[in-house]
Amino acid sequence: MKVPFTKIVKSLTGISTPVFGVSWNPPSTEREIARKLLIFLEDRRALYNPFDIEMPMYVDRSVIEIRHELTDTLKNLDENSQISQHIRAMRTACRKFLDQNSHSKQHSNYFIRHEAEFFASLGELRAVFGIHIAQICVKYGIDIEKELTSIFPLIDNTK
Repeated sequence: MKVPFTKIVKSLTGISTPVFGVSWNPPSTEREIARKLLIFLEDRRALYNPFDIEMPMYVDRSVIEIRHELTDTLKNLDENSQISQHIRAMRTACRKFLDQNSHSKQHSNYFIRHEAEFFASLGELRAVFGIHIAQICVKYGIDIEKELTSIFPLIDNTK
């Protein structure tokens, strides 16, 4: 089930982004590139699966694939495009995640990791992606699968 970008706009408070169609009309090719990227990210379970079912080896592979897709997407964009700053930030988050988790020690053909560090860095990666994906959805007027919205910033409804 897709979540309409208009619902995402209402839930994002404190994030300054122009709303699609109001003050900025993205180029159609840029919007199409953004839509294709989001379709790819919707299928990356490492971004939204519950932590208790994640397997570090598969998460690493998925993050590497995401980083490659982000790089390939950047190749098709003008360097001054609105979306490129978001893609670069997500790609940086991928590199940081992989760098933080590259210190695995090999022991009897199994990788031993410090689980707390791994899941903390995965949470950080998801938070960065959540902020940028939400902004892309709003800027380009793109609806997105519900699973991926689970990493979007939460609203403080206590006010």
